[in-house]
Amino acid sequence: MNEMDVDMYKTDFVADICSGRRSGLIFGLLPSLGGCKGTGLRRRKSHWQNQDMLLVRLKRMKDIMSSVYMTSRFGRLRGSSRHGCLRCAKGFTIVELMIVIVIIAIAAVMAVPLMSSAGSLQVRSAANMIASDLEYAKSMAISRGRSYSVVFDKDAESYQIEDENGVIAHPVRKGFNYVVNFASRGLDKVDIVNASFNSTSVVKFNFLGSPLDENNGPLNNKGVVSLAAGSVLVTVEVEPVTGFITIKY
Repeated sequence: MNEMDVDMYKTDFVADICSGRRSGLIFGLLPSLGGCKGTGLRRRKSHWQNQDMLLVRLKRMKDIMSSVYMTSRFGRLRGSSRHGCLRCAKGFTIVELMIVIVIIAIAAVMAVPLMSSAGSLQVRSAANMIASDLEYAKSMAISRGRSYSVVFDKDAESYQIEDENGVIAHPVRKGFNYVVNFASRGLDKVDIVNASFNSTSVVKFNFLGSPLDENNGPLNNKGVVSLAAGSVLVTVEVEPVTGFITIKY
């Protein structure tokens, strides 16, 4: 490389730095090049006694420029070689992976009991609903002075409240009959295993609130409605004569 080539290479490189095409982080190295003042570059060629040294310095600056470019593009440095080659950070650390695994494990531990308890919650809710409706039928029979019945349908997983004229209107849900279907109430896991009132599936309450079977006969034993959801079994019982209602879990 002759002197003219060196001057031209040096001039182009410094011009790139001055015009902003090179990183500003390299300006700390410019004093050795004589500054960025155009013709002053040629006047200070005496700083470069050896063309080989100039080429070495220019190559060094090129490596540093490459390093700065990779740093700005790929993030923080993980290490550098003797000539400034960089290795960028990739992947996850062991600590980060362990934190994610612990969070997943905690979520799984919390989710499993909730899923297993869904059936238990549903069957308890269904038992409370049946007990409340039996009490309602009994109170209506006493207050109106006539019989009210609760008719259970094991196949449809439902029941309804009737008087002497048929199914009564629901007191809260206007325009609907008093028919309760577990599936439509979000209790799809609940099954009516048994509903027995002197071997019938109907319990009546007379004007005194005493329970009777479908044939108007007094109950000989406790009336029972058994509900199940998976392995959970709940029983609603109706006492003879008094019609007292209890729930057994």
